[in-house]
Amino acid sequence: MPRKIESLFVAGPAGRLEALLEEPEDIAPRETVLVCHPHPQHGGTMHNKVVYRIARGMRRAGFAVLRFNYRGVNLSEGKYDGGAGEIDDARAALGVLRSRYPDLPFSLAGFSFGSRIILKMGCEPAGASRLIAVGFPTSYEQSQELGHCKVPRIFIQSTHDQFCPKASMEVYFETLEQPKQLIWVEAGDHFFAGGLDQFEEAVYRVAAYVA
Repeated sequence: MPRKIESLFVAGPAGRLEALLEEPEDIAPRETVLVCHPHPQHGGTMHNKVVYRIARGMRRAGFAVLRFNYRGVNLSEGKYDGGAGEIDDARAALGVLRSRYPDLPFSLAGFSFGSRIILKMGCEPAGASRLIAVGFPTSYEQSQELGHCKVPRIFIQSTHDQFCPKASMEVYFETLEQPKQLIWVEAGDHFFAGGLDQFEEAVYRVAAYVA
């Protein structure tokens, strides 16, 4: 499906942020989603292959999708701020998405570092329909504190994620209250090696059928 895509800049708290807004090709958007990319100090950008697959799966399901680069990444101004500033960047991007589609519900999705960002901001009283956390890194001790809220949370994980062993994820998942869902995708590593098609299909199913 060809993309309707717009390059834009978001006015962020540390300067302008590079972003891409995509819409479904053949239908009007029925919902919107902000997608957050992995760690900016480890090569993470909005063009990361997992982030791209999240965006494509959501768009296929009828979502308008906004991806952006955190401060200091590619054309985004500013410099890395240890996570706190990156949450502020995500809030600024969400503000633009909400202003473009004020009458549509919104979700938040993120991969790896981005999954931590959306679980931090999405469990605030912000009104998100769902939080889609991909490759959530339970090996980081501070991750255990995230995601404890009543917003529907969907975790999509690789079966061989070096930053989130299955046993660790299952223990963490048990600590969370409902509503929640855990989806495993057979893949070779954190980046869903050998399983990207199955991963995108999982994203699509979540977006298409989870209200």
